[in-house]
Formats: sequence, structure tokens, C-alpha cells
Amino acid sequence: MVTRPDTATKLATDVSTMFDEVSPRYDLINDVLTVGNDRLWRIATTKAIAPRKGMRVLDLAAGTGTSSAAIAKHGAHVVAADFSEGMLAEGRKRHAGNDLIEFVFADATALPFEDNSFDAATISYGLRNVHQPRKALAEMLRVVKPGGRIVIAEFSTPPSQAIRVPYGLYGRHVLPRVAGLMNREAAEAYRYLNESIEQWPTQEELAGWMREAGFERVAYRNLTLGIVALHRGFVPRDKAVAPVEPEPEPEATKSAAAKKPAPAKKPAATKSAAEKKQPAAKKSAAAKKSAAAKKPAAAKTTTAKKPAATKPATAKQPAPSKAASTKPAGTKPAPSKKAEPK
Repeated sequence: MVTRPDTATKLATDVSTMFDEVSPRYDLINDVLTVGNDRLWRIATTKAIAPRKGMRVLDLAAGTGTSSAAIAKHGAHVVAADFSEGMLAEGRKRHAGNDLIEFVFADATALPFEDNSFDAATISYGLRNVHQPRKALAEMLRVVKPGGRIVIAEFSTPPSQAIRVPYGLYGRHVLPRVAGLMNREAAEAYRYLNESIEQWPTQEELAGWMREAGFERVAYRNLTLGIVALHRGFVPRDKAVAPVEPEPEPEATKSAAAKKPAPAKKPAATKSAAEKKQPAAKKSAAAKKSAAAKKPAAAKTTTAKKPAATKPATAKQPAPSKAASTKPAGTKPAPSKKAEPK
């Protein structure tokens, strides 16, 4: 039985395992279930990317590299990224002789690429399987150069109810059965995929996410009566990647909790560094002056002036130079002691 992810959490391990298990016949099943429309959608997506020789394009959720090969035909170098090792292995076998396609294991929410390292980025029918899709959008913005574009092809909500109703029935009842006939273990995977489509936001909502992430000139157009929508956005010339608020999902909460101890260590390190400086200064002063090691400041006030106990404290921390100038003819240990913290 194929692993069926929970559509509420979309744990990366569960989703990637599911795709590992259906990878050998995944493209064939899609071809049959879409009645060949997936090929038309791929052509439209490639045109929207506008690839050309010399460009470096990131193809996220590339799977077996079918979409990557379509982009590479135009001369662009394509990094086909996916978090399913099974899909990547199948892609490497199919496109072994294509030097323009590079297969890389990558999580869309934490891309292993440098800032501004791609001319364009695209993701086809994979954004809805990411447990933090808005974080994935922010990552795409980060790795694409200013002025570059992203293109998203995703199953969507048909505007007409006359299409929505039969399409929903097809997805719930026909799609898993046909997939099961072609690959006995794929039925559960396609039930999950249909549920993820039904829960996916509308075209307008996804466009809003893209604008919030920082993309400009965001637009979309419906394909095949709105069953699929093609979104496009451009990276601003003066882009500044905005921080992404964690989405209210269990996986996001776990990752946020995992990150909390790291910042807590920094203040501790800072304090210890500061504490190390002060005792060092105090010990050297105490060694020169007297055996009272714990409170050299108090010892100093008694030797200096009893009635003005506050003066050494103020002269000691904010402006050591003042204390040095106040007593130029004092004992030698006092000036050298003040100069040491500097």
C-alpha cells in the first residue's frame, strides 16, 4: 500500500515517500488521467517561462524531469529539483544524455542555492504539496535574480459551477479508480492528490500570496476552463526579501520550536564573554592593590575617598579617562588599573 500523506500537515517525508512509490509510472498515469491535456499545459508553462540559451532555470517539483526537458529544448540550463529520491532517480535514467539538465535533491522551503543564482524559477503541480507554500514562494524570490520571473502551473478552481461539479466528481471517484487500474498501489496516492486539489486556494488567493511574498506584476490565466491556472510574477529590481511568518501547521510549529534553542545560546555566550572581561580586569587590579579579590571596586572607594563613594562608581564605568585625569599625581597602580579595560 502506498503511503498516503495527511492533507492537513503534508509532512515532507510522507509526501516524498508517496512519490517515490509511484514514480515509475507517474507520467503515464498523468497522461491518461488528463486525457493528454498535461502536454498542452506544459507547452503553455514553457512559453510563460520564455527560456533561451544561456539562461539558468530552476524547475521545482521537477519529478522525473519531463517539464525540465521541455525547458532545456530551448537551450537553457535547468536545475531539476525535487524532494523525492525515487522521482530523481527515474529522471536521471531517462535524461542521462542531456547535459542541460541537472538533478538535485532539494526542499522547496529551504533551497540549497545562493541568492540571485537563477534567471527564472518554475513549479508545476507541486506547490500544493509543500507544507509551507508561502515559504516556498519566499525562497523562489530569494534565488531568482532581480528582474527574473517565476511561473506556477497548478490545479485550480474552475470559475463555472457547470465545470466545478462534474470535475469534482471525476476527481473523487474516477481518478483514483483509473490510477488504481494502471498501478494497483497508486489509488491511495491519487485520492490524496485529489483532496489536496480540493483544499487548494483559488486563483485570486494564490496571486495574493505571490504579492505578499514580494513579487510584482502578478497575473494568472486559466487553462482548460480553469481546471489549471498559470500564475506569473516578476522579481523586483530592488528586491528585499521580507521575513515570512510561520504558517499555522504542525510541521511549521515543530521547525519553529527546533529553532528556539539556537538563539537562546547566543545571549548566554555574550554574557559569558562579558563576564570573562570583568573578572579579568578586577583580578589584575586586585593583584596590584590588595588581596580583596571579590570587590576591587569597593576596596578602591575606601582607599580613595570615603564620603564620595558614588564618584568612583560613575568614573569607573562610563568614562575611565575622567578618573585618570582626576588623579594624575595619585599612586601608580590606580592609572594602570583604569587603562587596562580599554
